[in-house]
Formats: sequence, structure tokens, C-alpha cells
Amino acid sequence: MDIEILSQKFCDYSLSIRGYSQHTIRRYRNVIKSYCRIANIRELSDVNEENIRALFYRGRTQRNWSVNTFIVYHKTLFVFFRWCIKQGYMEKNPIAEIEKPKMEKRLPIKLNKQTSLRLLEVVNNYPYEYKFLRYRNHAIFSTFVFTGLRKQELLNLKFTDVDTDNLTIFVKQGKGNKDRIVPMSYTLAQTLKKYKDERRRLNKTNPEFFSSLRGNVGFTENGLKKLVDQIRESSGVAFTIHKLRHTFATLMLEGGCDIYSLSKMMGHSDIKTTTIYLSASAEHLRSQMVKHPLNELV
Repeated sequence: MDIEILSQKFCDYSLSIRGYSQHTIRRYRNVIKSYCRIANIRELSDVNEENIRALFYRGRTQRNWSVNTFIVYHKTLFVFFRWCIKQGYMEKNPIAEIEKPKMEKRLPIKLNKQTSLRLLEVVNNYPYEYKFLRYRNHAIFSTFVFTGLRKQELLNLKFTDVDTDNLTIFVKQGKGNKDRIVPMSYTLAQTLKKYKDERRRLNKTNPEFFSSLRGNVGFTENGLKKLVDQIRESSGVAFTIHKLRHTFATLMLEGGCDIYSLSKMMGHSDIKTTTIYLSASAEHLRSQMVKHPLNELV
């Protein structure tokens, strides 16, 4: 059986039946395609533990895979072959006996309060050609810093999802196909209102909350990438969108937010995922040291 045909069937099943995101489907396709290219195989009958081990060995020794990349490849191929078994195309999962390396436990990289403020200041004072860009771009970066939204969650926001009067943002079908409501601060609400007024002035009526400058369409992923590169170069701040998400989480903890509420705002399925930010926030940990009962003896 041709693996490319099986891969397409598997992706169709994962999308239409399992309801996985387009991002996950893209990853499935890319990993399976990469394995077939490196192992130089086309038929499912050519799959064996030996050439799969060779894939992982090459990845770690020649392509400098991180542990996370290794695990992504392992998980993807495992679920693909498991599906093949359920469909009667295979009898045994060839990746089942291949061990995974221990996941690295690294603290999330984030910006501190001063750098975050500087970044927002640069975004707001950048010499844009059009006034609309100033309001929109400041609104975009403020939303990342003040809500911790993921990149795709921000790009998928509809105009009706953002309620500046009631200070809420409705995230529809975020990661894991989960809806959630994220509260916004008064500061963010004022920034978003200014953007909405400017958007209204230009008669932008597209359903997406963040609009492109040209045309009546939503802001694109490619446009966001160019914007990030532009601000990164102008500000001298080494950041990514995901780093801004980490920044939001650690700043919230330092401000006194409880871990349960933060977990809900971040959209984490397991609160254990959120607890890593407790270790990442030195300020939060220092604030807890005042609770030591022997402090009063000094």
C-alpha cells in the first residue's frame, strides 16, 4: 500500500473525525513525508524498526534534533502506525519498541516588566507610514502581553469576540478545540478601543478583529511574522510571540494572580502545565520567602 495515499486517508480521518487542527494535520503530513524521504521508501511494506531507528539516529546526530523534535516525530509516527493497524494495513507497530529520550525541563524564557514596557513603547512610537498601523500594531502586541493569547488564537479573533465594554475576550476553539473567556484589563481595553475607532474610520468591516492595511480582510500569519521581525529589529529585544505568552504568565504570578485562575486564562488542560511558571518567576518565589516563620526572629 502506498504510504502517501495512507497518509492522506489518515489526515482526512484526523481532521474530519477526530477534529484535530490544521496545524496538527500539517505536522502529520510533514513528519510522515520526511520519514519516507529519509528512509527512501514508498510502500507500507518497506516500513520496519531498523529504518525508523535510522531516522531518529540521523536526526539526533546529523540534524541536531532537540528532545522535543524527537518526541514530536515519535508521537506522530506512533499514532499513524496505530491507525494503520486499526485499519488492517499492519499487524504490529514498528515504533513501539523505540525508546524516547527524557524530556528536558527548561524554564520558559520571558521578558521582564521593564523590557515588556519598552517593547510596547517601541511599537507605539515606530515611524509608521499610516496612522492605522500604529493603533493596530500596538493593539496586537498589547493583546499578547496582557492576555497571553497564542498566535493563531489572536489571528482567529472575530470582531464580535472582543468586548471592550465588559472587558472580555472570547477565544473560540483554541488549542485542543476548547472555548474560553479571557478577561482584559482596563489598560488593554483602552488600547483596543482606539484601534476599533481607527478601524471604523477606515470602514473596515471584515469579520476578523485585526485587519490588514490593504483591503477589507483579516491580518495574516505572514503579515504578523513580518511585523514581529520589524519590531524585533527596531527595538533590539530578542522575543517571539510565544515568549510574550510566557511573559504574560510570569508577570501575572508576580502581580499576585493565583495559579488556578492563570491556568484557565492560559487555556491549559492540566494545571501542571501552568506550574512551571512558578519556577520561572524569581520575583514570585522571593515574595513567598517572607512567609518563613523564623523571619520574625531576626
